[in-house]
Amino acid sequence: MDWLWIIIGTVLIIVGLLGCIIPGIPGPAVSYFSLLILQLKENPPFDEEFLVIMVLIAAGVTVLDYVVPVYGTKKFGGTKMGIRGSIIGLIVGIFVLPFLGIVIGPFGLFGIILGPFVGAYIGESMDGKDSDSALKAAIGSFIGFLAGTFMKLVYSLVVTYYFVINIF
Repeated sequence: MDWLWIIIGTVLIIVGLLGCIIPGIPGPAVSYFSLLILQLKENPPFDEEFLVIMVLIAAGVTVLDYVVPVYGTKKFGGTKMGIRGSIIGLIVGIFVLPFLGIVIGPFGLFGIILGPFVGAYIGESMDGKDSDSALKAAIGSFIGFLAGTFMKLVYSLVVTYYFVINIF
């Protein structure tokens, strides 16, 4: 029966890692559930304190993922249009461009990186900002997006580490 929990947990780890870069999938939360699945093994590997700490970190990373891009955009002079443009650019970069054959790489890697930047720039330009101000806000949005993605990815990789060392 332990093999079933390991297989389910492995799927959750993979989905969690993908969720760190694909919008709409809560990467840290899905990764955390892989640890909970391991608790169903005959010999549960984690104590309650570890699980509580990990869920608190997951919650913190999730909250920061929403706050950091907004902070980055605002810090660099951006508006709500820049934030919205960044989100739309991310979605277009991930889902639309790879299917059109425009972006090369797994899951539209270039679209994931450039989409938020271009989207924020367009959003700020539509809001009436001059080119320099729009560029500055786009850079802030891009940095905030990268910081949020990096935090989620680091957390999910740490969870992956604990999962792997405790599956046997």
